[in-house]
Amino acid sequence: MLATVDRALRSMLAPARASRPVPGPAASPLTEAERREAAALMRVNHAGEMAAQGLYHGQALLTRTPQLRSQLEDAAREETDHLAWCETRLRELADRPSLLTPVWYVGSFTIGAIAGLAGDRIGLGFVSETERQVEAHLNSHLTRLPSGDQRSRAILTQMRDDEIEHGAKARASGGIELPAPIRAVMRATARVMTSTASRI
Repeated sequence: MLATVDRALRSMLAPARASRPVPGPAASPLTEAERREAAALMRVNHAGEMAAQGLYHGQALLTRTPQLRSQLEDAAREETDHLAWCETRLRELADRPSLLTPVWYVGSFTIGAIAGLAGDRIGLGFVSETERQVEAHLNSHLTRLPSGDQRSRAILTQMRDDEIEHGAKARASGGIELPAPIRAVMRATARVMTSTASRI
């Protein structure tokens, strides 16, 4: 429990530390309109990565299988790279993360804990569906980025590749397909978070 609290506080309050270098070329100049658009998108992605930390930490805490716990903790560490990359890019864009960062973490931690209590196959199904929706979300952002922002594009492309791998691992480990109503609720919740994080 103390380790979980420590991870939560580090995720929400300490700068993320990446184990891999930031993808892509050095940042190139953008117009003010392009900078604002890129910053809004990267703020949303940072919020999503904060939520991913909460989901994985909550589920790892309550899963019953040591092997699955290890898999979830490994994925959370990889998501920390994403978090650090988004923080770096936001600083380069002279902008900030969402002010609601603790809300995204705590809310997602709660959802992850519920998924962990529901059993491994359901929990893995939740991971699989989450990553499928994140992949679609990142594809959307890749089409919206300013054409000259190759730095952000490289970051999001690598993040997408990692999320695809996480989802595939969850399915290969026995994750089930979640019912359509649950998938719809997940999409609606994600829309609320993304629309809010882009502004606040």
